[in-house]
Amino acid sequence: MTRSKLITAQAAAALIPDGATVAVNSSSGLNCPDALLRAIGERFAASGAPRNLTTIHPIAAGDMYGVKGIDHIAQPGLLKRVIGGSYPSGPSSLESPRIWQMIDNDEIEAYNLPSGLIFHQLREAAARRPGVLTQVGLDTFVDPRRQGGRMNRRTVEEIVQVVQFDGQEWLYLRSLHPDVALIRATSADERGNLSFEQEGAFLGAYDVALAAHNSGGIVIAQVKRLVAADSIPAQSVRVPGILVDAIVVAPEQRQTTQTDYDPAISGEIRIPAESFEGVEWGLEKVIARRASQELREGEAVNLGFGISALVPRILHEEGLDGAVTWVIEQGAVGGMPLLGFQFGCAANAQAIIPSPDQFSYFQGGGFDRSFLSFMEIDREGNVNVSRLRSRPHVTAGVGGFIDITAHAKRIVLSGTFTTGGSRIDVRDGKLRIEKEGKVHKFVNEVEHVTFSGRRARATGQKVVVVTERCVLRLEREGWCVTEIAPGVDLERDVLAQCDFPLRVADGLREMEARLFRPELMGLRLSGGD
Repeated sequence: MTRSKLITAQAAAALIPDGATVAVNSSSGLNCPDALLRAIGERFAASGAPRNLTTIHPIAAGDMYGVKGIDHIAQPGLLKRVIGGSYPSGPSSLESPRIWQMIDNDEIEAYNLPSGLIFHQLREAAARRPGVLTQVGLDTFVDPRRQGGRMNRRTVEEIVQVVQFDGQEWLYLRSLHPDVALIRATSADERGNLSFEQEGAFLGAYDVALAAHNSGGIVIAQVKRLVAADSIPAQSVRVPGILVDAIVVAPEQRQTTQTDYDPAISGEIRIPAESFEGVEWGLEKVIARRASQELREGEAVNLGFGISALVPRILHEEGLDGAVTWVIEQGAVGGMPLLGFQFGCAANAQAIIPSPDQFSYFQGGGFDRSFLSFMEIDREGNVNVSRLRSRPHVTAGVGGFIDITAHAKRIVLSGTFTTGGSRIDVRDGKLRIEKEGKVHKFVNEVEHVTFSGRRARATGQKVVVVTERCVLRLEREGWCVTEIAPGVDLERDVLAQCDFPLRVADGLREMEARLFRPELMGLRLSGGD
């Protein structure tokens, strides 16, 4: 007879002792075991237990909308330390998530490490190996010669070391051994076998569960439904029941933050290409269009959040679906990456693989090009996407940015040249800056080094920055303006809006006027280095 593993969320929360290390498998609202996190927060509010938890989040758990994730447990006394690849964020019109308030107010110890490295630290724990030896993160804020991943003054312990091995310099991160794993799936059978048929990604559910199990801990799975023993086909089981100690059924769990269930997200059906919406006319579309000109047909291209996520829609509008293969850190390969609250998923994907495997692909530089965003760029070529103390509500931490860029061959960064109240008009094939942004994004020194310009120049990485008014390339001597938008004054609108001197290419070109007109531009993918 099979012993029942089914318990309530309240009973699951009661299994977590004081001082435990709890690993959570999630990506914002995607796969978030929200009912479990809520039950832990409610238990603490009612009884004061569990106390002094350390939580591990390879990717953010929850966000500002609907699914609250880590904010359920962001309570003084409940949390002692957080190790996160990313943290929830929201638009500037909203208050910062509670977890960011606790970090910024020095109420808890907090680390930000690359998502892929955290997944691999858990894998190493499962295999009882000492840790991860890597060059991913050298000369970034993860490097202990900078911040060592520490996020505030309360956080003092060094958890990243610089070591010499085989004649080279490496970062060493010790294995992470959780006492509890909180994971989510769609179905559990009565033996605890888990399947993910309605999920948009697997993330690292198996790796997180295995790390806890092999460290002598427990694994708690939140699922949408319970099915009969042995009714899940063997090849559909992603986490075997031998690793699962308890099952909590939460039939109301959403597929993503604002999606109850869409079978196209989980790869159960394919939807017509014409169902994908285009990009609204405006500055972001202009930038995404110019970024798309860097592509070559047949490439495998990583895609990040922000303006870069619009590039697949540009190709769709131009009749170039399938000309490149998109790969995103949550695990989708191919298809159409989704936008907004569904980012991290793709419709019509060719494959969905576990995030730790996708990160191995990224860390090894196996793809052709990466399209990402930026918050700050400095004179050394450093890029910050991970931390702005002046705008904590819109910063989410590093996520997979460092995993992706460490050995990427070609990187395209997209964003506006300035921010903060600008008013820019696009018409008749020209750009007109009617009011300049108050905040410079090209600064003398970035607050957080998420990408090392020094290492990029030394290793020959090709880095392009695409903005609405100009295109820049990172050269050995620094940033060089290679293209300028029609209607833009080089001195007033570019050079004067940068806090450090920019080089200007001898062959400075004008960006094509067709980028600045709303009709189709006749895109051909023959650009890039």
